[in-house]
Amino acid sequence: MDSGSTTPFTGSSTPTDTPADTPTETDTPPPRSSEVIHFTPRRAMASFENLVALANHQERLREARKIIWRDRGEPVAEVSTLRACLEHAATGGFRSGTLAASIRACINLVLVLLRIHKVPRDIRLPVIRHAVFGLDTVRFGLMLGTFTSIYKFLLNSLPLLIPALNLPTPKRLPLLSVGESSETPFLTDSEEQGQGPTAERPTTMLRVPLKKRSARLSLSTNAQQVLVRKKTRRWHAALAGAIAGGLAILWEKRGRRGVIAQQLFVRGLQGSYNAYTTKRNIHVPHGDVLVFSLACGQILYAFLLRPDTLPRSYTTWIGEAAKVPKECVKMNLSLVRQGTFDPGDLDKITAFPDITSTNLTDLLTLRSKLLAPPSPTDPLEYFPNYAPCSAVHPALTHCSSVPLDRFFAVFKWMLPIYGALHFVPAVVFKRKAFTQDPGKVLVKAGLGSLRSSAFLGVFVVIYQTMYCYKHKLHKYLTLLRLSKSQNLLSRLPVPLVEALISKVSFWVPGFMAGLSLFVEEKRRRGELAMYVLPKGLESVWVMLRGKGWVFRTGNWGGSALTALGMAMVMSAYQNDPQHLSGFVRRILYQFIGPN
Repeated sequence: MDSGSTTPFTGSSTPTDTPADTPTETDTPPPRSSEVIHFTPRRAMASFENLVALANHQERLREARKIIWRDRGEPVAEVSTLRACLEHAATGGFRSGTLAASIRACINLVLVLLRIHKVPRDIRLPVIRHAVFGLDTVRFGLMLGTFTSIYKFLLNSLPLLIPALNLPTPKRLPLLSVGESSETPFLTDSEEQGQGPTAERPTTMLRVPLKKRSARLSLSTNAQQVLVRKKTRRWHAALAGAIAGGLAILWEKRGRRGVIAQQLFVRGLQGSYNAYTTKRNIHVPHGDVLVFSLACGQILYAFLLRPDTLPRSYTTWIGEAAKVPKECVKMNLSLVRQGTFDPGDLDKITAFPDITSTNLTDLLTLRSKLLAPPSPTDPLEYFPNYAPCSAVHPALTHCSSVPLDRFFAVFKWMLPIYGALHFVPAVVFKRKAFTQDPGKVLVKAGLGSLRSSAFLGVFVVIYQTMYCYKHKLHKYLTLLRLSKSQNLLSRLPVPLVEALISKVSFWVPGFMAGLSLFVEEKRRRGELAMYVLPKGLESVWVMLRGKGWVFRTGNWGGSALTALGMAMVMSAYQNDPQHLSGFVRRILYQFIGPN
């Protein structure tokens, strides 16, 4: 071994080869702590790098989620130039358009997959492709994208274009004490009315009514509890909403414009009514049930006597829910309006395999009376000017058996539909609560499904029960009067007895059936009222137009109604959002944001 070599594993020289003047191992001073190199284990380094990558991934997911879904408390976008307004409107419109198209595509895809088994195999792929990328999806995205971009541009540019009517500059309001202040983009009620703090009335001395006080929260906590909006002049939001809504609806098909316009109009009416009654301290007990009943009275009157005033798909759905033969509805319309009916409709009912013998005899007797009218001098002959009970429920002989049968038939028919409406949102949109306590969520959704199905079952029972027994009562009183009986009921005025089969008598059962809404959960009553109100208003409008009492709207009726509805909706959204329903507020916040 050469001189100066070291032994393996020790790194020290052999004693025989060490010169005398070379310090030995024992003479070498120990290394200082600052000179020692510490090596981190590879496993610890890998764990640290994984944590960093996970944190970066979570941050990217949060940023991507903000693009798709807007969190509560998003700050108001400050735009001070027209160019900034245009950029803000363009980005917001693009986001809303893509989000709307994606939602519409997902809904179409789910609906197609539910009935894909009925579609031939060779066209299934084109049907799915059309559901996702079809013209309806594109139209819906363009409509909401156009509305958002136009609305955002007008709302933020109007204060710049008309500076004379600009809002006053927000004051610096103290948060904790005088000298500690923070600028806010919102105005207090006093500042909105031009009554800002003065020397005589300093901000620190403002008295807040007890009922308006709330707990003091941190800025971050408060931001998570509210959906922030930019408070503007009411006419700014109304004008921007009217112009944007009237133009954006033109992307939709002409046949769908009316449906969308009606829903937007009643939402605007809801916000305006709530604001008016709140300002004047007016309270109508169970107003949602009252609106629902009024609308149902008109809808069921139109279903039986003016089906031309309702969409055909809607009348078809009502007929299926009522479990009444469509031939019976035609017979009733002809008998009430003309005093006669088509024997072919009666023949179709008598051909039903489940018709009872008693009902069959009654209908055949009615047919013979139609073909050979009885003598007017015969006091005991009664010819109904309405569809008889034997045609309404041919499978049931007695009217007393109808309520229970109809309730369970409607309940079983609606349970899958309401089950999907209750279970899907509970599992999809409340994932956190579902994962924490799935049993509670499922039980609540199940009870809600049973309650909603029972609501519609009670609705049908009330209407058909009143229909049957008001006609039974009319027949009894009429025969009593014609038989010259000494019974006191035979002396009732004829107009009072005939009122039981008048046209108004078909409206009253519909109104009473609306009281079944009390069976439904309270928080859902308002939404159901807003669902049926447009159909009732449409029917009334068509009837009034037929009498010449209102004007015709032509091809621009849907656009004009949308403009009016969105003017009311957006004015309330920017200034009094609490007067809109929670569903509308959340939808608008996701597509519009604060401003």
